[in-house]
Amino acid sequence: MAGTGQKGKETFKDKDKPTQIRYSNITAAKSVADAIRTSLGPRGMDKMIQASNGDVTITNDGATILKQMQVLHPVARMFVELSKAQDIEAGDGTTSVVVIAGSLLSASQKLLARGIHPTTISESFQKAADKAVEILIGMSVPVTLSDRESLLKSATTSLSSKVVSQYSGQLSPISVDAVLKVIDPASATNVDLHDIRVIKKLGGTVEDTELVDGLVLEQNVSHIAGGVTRVEKAKIGLIQFCISPPKTDMENQVVVSDYSQMDRILREERQYILDICKKIKKAGCNVLLIQKSILRDAVNDLALHFLAKMKILVVREIEREDIEFISRTLGCRPVASLDHFVPEHLGLSQLVEEVSTGTSKVVKFIGTATNAKTVSVIVRGSNKLVLEEAERSLHDALCVIRCLVKRRALIAGGGAPEIEVSLRLMEYAQTLAGMEGYCVRAFAEAMEIIPSTLAENAGLNPIAVVTELRNKHAQGQKTAGINVRKGTITNILEENVVQPLLVSTSAVFLASETVRSILKIDDIVNSQR
Repeated sequence: MAGTGQKGKETFKDKDKPTQIRYSNITAAKSVADAIRTSLGPRGMDKMIQASNGDVTITNDGATILKQMQVLHPVARMFVELSKAQDIEAGDGTTSVVVIAGSLLSASQKLLARGIHPTTISESFQKAADKAVEILIGMSVPVTLSDRESLLKSATTSLSSKVVSQYSGQLSPISVDAVLKVIDPASATNVDLHDIRVIKKLGGTVEDTELVDGLVLEQNVSHIAGGVTRVEKAKIGLIQFCISPPKTDMENQVVVSDYSQMDRILREERQYILDICKKIKKAGCNVLLIQKSILRDAVNDLALHFLAKMKILVVREIEREDIEFISRTLGCRPVASLDHFVPEHLGLSQLVEEVSTGTSKVVKFIGTATNAKTVSVIVRGSNKLVLEEAERSLHDALCVIRCLVKRRALIAGGGAPEIEVSLRLMEYAQTLAGMEGYCVRAFAEAMEIIPSTLAENAGLNPIAVVTELRNKHAQGQKTAGINVRKGTITNILEENVVQPLLVSTSAVFLASETVRSILKIDDIVNSQR
């Protein structure tokens, strides 16, 4: 009996295991936050990521870095998911959200060391996060979508920390115009970024990036038999059937024994294709888009020869996923069988032409007749790395404008909102009793990580800068922030450094949510699968 009692005591004695697990989790997550902390802000460093197949990516976009990083620890993976969640919700602030979460974890580690229970810390952090969101909303400035100047400022701020920041003058207006063209500014509450088609073309510089009010296809025009490359007043047909001789089933075959039968088959094939081409011409179509086919050639050389003779411009290999976008933009219906190829299903465009862009060509459809809420952007870059980073930066700028459509309010940048939240939370912590006030104060101190990191990355003295910034905010200068270019504290709104309210509120909310779930974990168990 005594032995059994002893055994029972032993199983209960292991109290420090949850503490060790918590510390191990916090350390793993903090190491991820520290890895991308240096890439925060306009003076942040870039990371070079090398894939196992030798592909190299240069970026300082938090979500991209974490997505491509090889993270093994399950809790560190939560930070990757956190960054992804911020990317989906706001599109920008993916580095900030991880840095804030890392700082909150450091604060909670200190609180745990002082013997405060994880649940108490978790609940206090929730309270602090709600209060922080309230403070941010209180210091925000409402904005209307007709105020183009404010939209440009926020897009430029987003681009200022990217590799292609020197081209923000070109990319900001493109992102603002693209979003405003695909929504109705009066009633829109969200933006579907699938309505903005981004095409990457190597050659030229980022300055050559252009917005096309219409459609751009990467596929080339068929030049076989002197095919047409420019059509005015185009009537466009989009077909999903094949203009090539039918094939037998997979396991069947036709055996031809003499020449006369061979000639007859070729004659029939020719007649069959000619009939299809004549029906297409009869419908009044002069631009034909042909969907890619897997089982057999969507169109053969003979068909292209006939279509060229009929002065029909042909674009082949249209991808299946592009069909919906093309249909909406041109106002045409995808036709799956020849019987349904009628004039009513054709789309209209003022001009269709093949245009050279650097080393390759694209097909532009300009002046589409429909009121399609779609646009295309051709992104250019001198090499693959710059091109990909330009596309990522443009995506972030589009997301910033989308945030303003979702929630029409702006907030100062440059560490101003974080230091304001920190100060107000310190005051709020004075009103709370016991452990709660202590935890809220720790949350407030953790928020100072953003201005501190901004200053550090810009080569300034973080302690002196954050102290001066705190002092300015205590005097009531709510919009005082770190001016990285001048290396001083200035009114950040005068420097046009603004960001959408949604970016800041979502960062605080998501970071505290992740930290709370990490604190609640007290054991890691391997499953049987």
